[in-house]
Amino acid sequence: MSRDPRTGAATAGPPATAPAELSALLAAAARDAHEIAATAPAVRAAWLTAVADALVEHTDELTALAEAETALGTDRLRGEVGRAAAQSRFYGSVAVEGGWLGVRIDGPATTGSVELRRINRPLGPVAVFGAGNFPFAFGVAGHDTASALAAGCPVLVKAHPAHPLLSARLGVLVSAALRGAGAPAGAFALVTGFDTGLALVDAPEVAAVAFTGSQSGGTALVERAASRPVPVPVFAEMGTVNPAVLTPAAAADRAGLTAAADGFTGSFTLGQGQFCTKPGLLLAPAGSGAAEAVAAALKGVRPGWLLTEGIAEAYRRGVADLLAAGAERVATVAPSEEGFAAAPTVLSAPARALRPGSRLLAECFGPVALVVEYDGTAGLREALDTLQPSLAASVISCGPADPDLPWLVERLAGRTGRVVVDGWPTGVATSWAQQHGGPWPATSRPDATSVGAGALDRFTRPVAYQNVPRAALPEALRDGNPWHVVRRLDGVPVAAAPAGTGAGA
Repeated sequence: MSRDPRTGAATAGPPATAPAELSALLAAAARDAHEIAATAPAVRAAWLTAVADALVEHTDELTALAEAETALGTDRLRGEVGRAAAQSRFYGSVAVEGGWLGVRIDGPATTGSVELRRINRPLGPVAVFGAGNFPFAFGVAGHDTASALAAGCPVLVKAHPAHPLLSARLGVLVSAALRGAGAPAGAFALVTGFDTGLALVDAPEVAAVAFTGSQSGGTALVERAASRPVPVPVFAEMGTVNPAVLTPAAAADRAGLTAAADGFTGSFTLGQGQFCTKPGLLLAPAGSGAAEAVAAALKGVRPGWLLTEGIAEAYRRGVADLLAAGAERVATVAPSEEGFAAAPTVLSAPARALRPGSRLLAECFGPVALVVEYDGTAGLREALDTLQPSLAASVISCGPADPDLPWLVERLAGRTGRVVVDGWPTGVATSWAQQHGGPWPATSRPDATSVGAGALDRFTRPVAYQNVPRAALPEALRDGNPWHVVRRLDGVPVAAAPAGTGAGA
């Protein structure tokens, strides 16, 4: 069922995938997995370019569908379509560069007796559970799908219930684009339905699971995948309370405090607070007036709607739970009276209320944030020790010479996947150096990222070939470097040879 967040009105959605159809789709993915893995990265990049072109070509149609089911705003959604297209092209370029393959060739002079050739091989079919809050960037054609295809894995995506009609249309477009570019039929499929998603995780054909969503949902998938006869990895990006720290030197500057309050408010209310990177907690010096400054900034925020009725109810319950746990309401914005409306809210709490296990340290998905005042460096260190690990953390300083900046960056780096200085964590660049992950409970795998070049690594495993004849080796390991990827020969990095040169051992 499709729902309009602004009114709650319901429209019939696509039917759940029948068990027989799911079995056929899984069989096709398994059948074509070897061919997809053996396809040159440049060809897979062409597949992803075709997907990107299809997204761009249908931007208006996709934006309208997404707006009707998410109420996230046409400008935001239109930009997200373009972002998803750029992501697809980026992952194709990562595949072509080839560093993710980790090709290493050691001859007898290095090993002492044998020849070893090592490479990262694709795992096989990947089940993708996309996010509701980013219907394009983390949806059917989002990061997980594009990076898995780039790594040479078939993909089966489970449609998100927050935007079923959009998911169905994206499934058609992606399938057609891949077929038109020459990809095997089993390279991609879309399935629908809660029970279908569970069956997907249980399916023996599935070699890995990628998930973006709530901690409860991610944990359930991790446990289910671990209970299979043959367990498979689950790369779950779940999100937590991402902290922001205002240093004493930064808070002492009144103009800087106002700018920090404005930035914090804009970040925690962006997209109605429906970002996994939302900064949900601001630690500020005692007596700084940070809570009042954030409350003043909140007056300029326009209320909106949350994605689903369930999220809206959980948000209202979450704010009530935070108040019951010792927080105080500083300011709120009256919500709309219709649909899945949310009231943007700022709360405050004393530092002593931050205790391990407190509801104040758990995520509340939506436009709410907590301001906590700390008493000196010792108080700040104590507060930081109580926090859960997170996807990202921010430090707002008075500049590079801020005396608290070095130790704060080091402390936060031990508990988060990305440290931001004098900025806010909402907005994740798709690039070679990006890390979008973190220690549990931010993600199920702290060694992985769901955004950036490292995203391909999730869907591979290393294999070493010892004294294997050249004709029996995977193509990327053969002499002449036929895939033109970066390699390490006897421990020495060797740049990729340009296509057509025939260079490289």
